[in-house]
Amino acid sequence: MARSTDPQSPAERVEARAGAPVRIGVVGAGAIAQIAHLPVLSKMRGVQLIALCDNDRPKARALADRFDIPDAYTDIEDLLEAEGLEAVVVATPNHLHEPHVMSALAAGMDVLCERPLAMTSRGTERIISAATRAGRKVLIANNHRFRSDVQALAGFLSGNELGKLTGVRAGAYHHRRTEQGWRQRRAESGGGAFFDYGLPLLDLALWLAGDAEPERVVAHMDRGAGKNAVEEQMLVHLRCTNGAVFSFDVSSSYVGEEERWWFETLSTRGSTRLAPLRVVKELHGRPMDVSPRGAAARESAFIQSYRAELAHFAAVVAGHADYEAPTDQVVLHRVVEAIYKSAEEEKEIRL
Repeated sequence: MARSTDPQSPAERVEARAGAPVRIGVVGAGAIAQIAHLPVLSKMRGVQLIALCDNDRPKARALADRFDIPDAYTDIEDLLEAEGLEAVVVATPNHLHEPHVMSALAAGMDVLCERPLAMTSRGTERIISAATRAGRKVLIANNHRFRSDVQALAGFLSGNELGKLTGVRAGAYHHRRTEQGWRQRRAESGGGAFFDYGLPLLDLALWLAGDAEPERVVAHMDRGAGKNAVEEQMLVHLRCTNGAVFSFDVSSSYVGEEERWWFETLSTRGSTRLAPLRVVKELHGRPMDVSPRGAAARESAFIQSYRAELAHFAAVVAGHADYEAPTDQVVLHRVVEAIYKSAEEEKEIRL
């Protein structure tokens, strides 16, 4: 997803589509659907939510009533037969992403899938190949890319205003969750702290870095006993062929007053950090704050990012925005696999 120069927003292009709105169904009624997908899509002009699917029938029906969605199902195959359905948002547990996306593609739907697209790089390749064969579009909900502050940061980096990117330092510390659901079982989640919090940071770093090619990785983790246990902490150092070094530090068992999230970039003539966005550039041999001074945001960066992301998805489905196959996600998952291998074998892994 690149920065747009189109004066019309994705939402305006969808609204301008001749006649009918884009008809979308949502598969999975968990937290992310309730917090982001359903409330945003239900109010988006040029979009019609026509179906919701979840294996918890009472929850699905209650949410369908709350957001004025005509039909609620407990089986994805039934949802995919809904009259007029054009596209599907997949927001189910991680291990179900690949089979649900494949089912939607086979039914002729375009798909937006919550990250990760699949549990493995090979699974990601299978989905991209299936989408190509079916002539359909598949997108991943990497919502950080759509944040307005990230878009501004990307402009500084892509315009080479800060010189060569030399590093990214990012992390997320979260308090321990009280629930012990599918995220605590590796076979269903794919991993723990890094899969939850590190993967989106890694995706953002690689996306912002552009042509940087991952070369080797060293990782350390703290994982409980048991075949199905997930890691609670992970520290990762990733080096690219151009010399850039990325560092990621994540924890799902942080003991502290407040949870923490950070993302910083280092370049030869400047640096940036989120959030709020701060940009420092070397001018006349001295560091100067050149941060954009926009108006205060009316909504959280989280909701704003999902609003922009879903508007982009609807515009792609409607044919009003360009589509790019997510082949970069294959590279992402190869790096993730190398990270876990490094942590498990306690050695550097070359990609």
